[in-house]
Amino acid sequence: MSRWPGKYVIGLTGNIATGKSVVRKMLEHLGAFGIDADEVAHRAMSHGGPAYEAVIRLFGEWILDSGGEINRKALGRLAFADAKLLDQLEEIMHPLVIQAVDLLIQRSHSPVVVLEAIKLFESGLADACDTIWVVDCTPDVQIDRLVRKRGLSESTARQRIAVQPAQKGKLERAKVVIENSKSFEDTWNQVQNHWAAGPQPQPPEATPAPVTRGRPAIRRGRPNDADLIASFLNRTRKPATPLSRGDIMAAFGQKAYFLLEQDGDVVGAIGWRVDNLVTRADEIVLTKEAPVDQSLRLLIAAMESASAELQSEAALIFSEPNLAKAGAWKTAGYAQTLIENLGVKAWQEAAEESEVAGTTLLFKRLREDRILRPI
Repeated sequence: MSRWPGKYVIGLTGNIATGKSVVRKMLEHLGAFGIDADEVAHRAMSHGGPAYEAVIRLFGEWILDSGGEINRKALGRLAFADAKLLDQLEEIMHPLVIQAVDLLIQRSHSPVVVLEAIKLFESGLADACDTIWVVDCTPDVQIDRLVRKRGLSESTARQRIAVQPAQKGKLERAKVVIENSKSFEDTWNQVQNHWAAGPQPQPPEATPAPVTRGRPAIRRGRPNDADLIASFLNRTRKPATPLSRGDIMAAFGQKAYFLLEQDGDVVGAIGWRVDNLVTRADEIVLTKEAPVDQSLRLLIAAMESASAELQSEAALIFSEPNLAKAGAWKTAGYAQTLIENLGVKAWQEAAEESEVAGTTLLFKRLREDRILRPI
C-alpha cells in the first residue's frame, strides 16, 4: 500500500525521452491525477524558491540568466557532464520534491494518482507507491526524440542517455512495462489494457448531463473520439492537410478535449492541458451555428472544473482575436494580457511554450496558494 491512505499511487518512470509524460497524460484521460516530479523540481529552483540559493552555491552564479533565474539548459550541461555534481544536485532537490508531491497527493480528490519521476527509485518515491510502471523504447527512438523535439545535437543526446542509470534496472523492478517505440494508438491500447487489468480502483465516470433537444451539452472527449474530433476540426477549420485519427491521437498525448454537442452534432471544442499546475488552452473552435457567449461559458466552466481537480493555479487561453472579444471571457474573470506581465516565472514559461502566433492571450488566476511558492 502507498503511504497515502485512500490513494492508489502508480509510480511512473523510465529513462530520458522514453515518453513518460505521454503515458501520464493517457492515465489522466482514464481518470488519474497526474504529477510530474521534474516540473515540481523546476519550481523549487525558481528565483526565491527553496532550492534556488543552494543550487547557485553548488554551480556558481554563471548559470543565472539576465533575469536572475537559473538557466536550466546551462545547469543541465554541467550536471549531465559530471556524475558527482548530478548526485549533489539530486541531494538538494529530492527532499523538496518529496515534500511537494506529498502535499499534492493529499489535496487530490482522485482515488488514483500517477507520479511521473525519472528518479523514482533514486529519490525513494518508489517505496511509497502501490505499483511501478516503466516506459521503454529503443535507443534510436530516444535519440530521435531528443534531437527532433528538444533540439539537442546527436552527441549531446547520446551523452544525456549515457549518464543515466541503465534502463535495465528500472525494467527489472517494473510491475507494468509500456513499450513506447511505435504509434500513439499502440501505446494507448497498452495503457488501457493495463489499467483495466490492474487492481487499482476505477474512478467513477461523471454522470452525463441530461440532453435536451436544441440545448447544447458538454462532454469530455476521449481518445476513442479521435475520428469524431478530426472530422469536426477538418469541417470547421479546413486545414490544407486534413487531420487524421493519428494526428488527434498524437494530440491526446499532450492535451485533453471538451466537446460541445447539440442534437447529436459537435458544435464546439476546446483543447487544453494542465502542466506544471498551469492550464493552457490553445484550441477553441465553434461552428457558425453555435451561440458564442453561451458556448464559451459552457466550455470555460468544464475546463475550469477539470483544472481544479488537477490543482491548476492559473489559466492561459490563446484565443483568435475575434473570439477574444466575446463577453463570456470577462464574465468568467479573464483579462487580456501580455506574457511579460504574468509575473510568475512558471506561468511565463508555460505561456512562451504554448503561445500560438496571431492569438490573444487571456489570463485568469484559479487559486491563490501555490506549490513551492517563491519567497
